Amino acid sequence: MSRKNDVKIMKDALSLGKDVETFYEKIITKFGNSAKVDAPKSYIGRRVYVVILKE
Repeated sequence: MSRKNDVKIMKDALSLGKDVETFYEKIITKFGNSAKVDAPKSYIGRRVYVVILKE
């Protein structure tokens, strides 16, 4: 399955393809010497993408 057409990011726009189930925003929090992003348990074992945006 090709994933290159699922998400398109253009200036001031984000396009989600038909194979994207959901999209949500979270804050990265400190976790020991690292960081984490919380996600629902229902996504355990699933492929995910984390997009870091410029401030």
